[in-house]
Amino acid sequence: MTFTVAIVGRPNVGKSTLFNRLAGRRVAIVHDMPGVTRDRREADASLLGMDFRVVDTAGFEDSGGDTVEARMRRQTDRAVGEADVALLLIDARAGVTPLDRHFADYLRRGKTPVIVVANKCEGKAGAPGLYEAYGLGLGDPVPLSAEHGEGLAELFDALRPHAEAAGALAEPEEDHDEAEEGGEAPRPDRPLQMVVVGRPNVGKSTLVNRLLGEDRMLTGPEAGLTRDAITSEWEHKGRRLRLVDTAGLRKRAQIDDPVEKLSVSNTLDAIRMAEVVVLVLDADAILDKQDLTIARMVVEEGRALVLAINKWDAATDPEASLKRLKDRMETSLPMVRGVPAVTLSALTGKGVDRLMDAVLDIHKAWNKRVSTSHLNRWLEEVVAHHPPPALAGGRRIKIRYMTQAKARPPTFVIFASKPEELPESYSRYLINGLRDAFKLPGVPIRLYVRSGRNPYAGKD
Repeated sequence: MTFTVAIVGRPNVGKSTLFNRLAGRRVAIVHDMPGVTRDRREADASLLGMDFRVVDTAGFEDSGGDTVEARMRRQTDRAVGEADVALLLIDARAGVTPLDRHFADYLRRGKTPVIVVANKCEGKAGAPGLYEAYGLGLGDPVPLSAEHGEGLAELFDALRPHAEAAGALAEPEEDHDEAEEGGEAPRPDRPLQMVVVGRPNVGKSTLVNRLLGEDRMLTGPEAGLTRDAITSEWEHKGRRLRLVDTAGLRKRAQIDDPVEKLSVSNTLDAIRMAEVVVLVLDADAILDKQDLTIARMVVEEGRALVLAINKWDAATDPEASLKRLKDRMETSLPMVRGVPAVTLSALTGKGVDRLMDAVLDIHKAWNKRVSTSHLNRWLEEVVAHHPPPALAGGRRIKIRYMTQAKARPPTFVIFASKPEELPESYSRYLINGLRDAFKLPGVPIRLYVRSGRNPYAGKD
């Protein structure tokens, strides 16, 4: 059955941002100007293994007649009426407004269940608005930051009863134990989406031309020749790829050209749609501040990352460059230990084959699934070796069960007695253990801790 979630609220509270977050890609236009969204927009969405249909709607306007606002309102009313549950977004930083209260009263009279979501709750500025949201009389509000991806586990917990009532909550896959531990084999008819990014003038287009074997991209000594994200279909050793060359990413403060702003937007969209991102570095300026900013962005989006150290044949001090790379990775990107780094020369082609081997290897790890039984045997061992720290009174957090919610990137869910009190350091310990035990070097790993007993007990 299809489970449908409608996102509603007054203008400019972050509906389209949450819609894009749940859809996993930038489908809706997001702008500070109110009223950008006019038509309802639908997309397939996924949240911690729960699949559903999400609907973005125009901002609630208290209008009648046949005005544009009234027609937009009717579209929103229809979306709510057809949905299994509605998410009423408020801006926690602005607090609960009279218009929020008006539409909460309106939604309460309908048949569709409503969950209040207090958006923009990152930091402390949203706390007063979150507390005010309790007064809307629609149950406990869910604190969330759609822009930063915070609070999604809490949103899952709020949606789960409605998904179960609709018969749409996905069960764990029965064949995990029989699946090969080597990972999910990518569909042969589906090209691997590989995006090449980096600062201006580091050799991205030269590398793409070398891979394609033709002068497909305009190259030269001038920085910023590439403005659009250019996609090329390609095949490497029988594996189909969709190769995307992008515009150089400079520091945001240095961008004032409207065309460059659009180019940057296209590059960021390409990263969000990528499977593997190749970050091209200059051998004599490895992982400077802007490179690290790009790398963190790739990891936060959950993409697999490969570092291509270009112009290696012209490096001034190769030994010092490698030492700088190692130091920067350990101090600035510890959350993705083992990111592959390949030295090469895009101009001569030396090292390019090794780059593609690294891309295919990390793509396999990014797609990897681990069977539930193997996960829980591993969990028993690591918890026995290093249990969670004791709470006040000497009680310990009980970690009961673990499962993999999805791959791409590998995402795991742990059920524990006091999830909110599990230290971040212990979560990092578990993530590092997963990386080592199941051969996931350099891949972003997501780990969510939720309360409750094993939800799949007795379903063998």
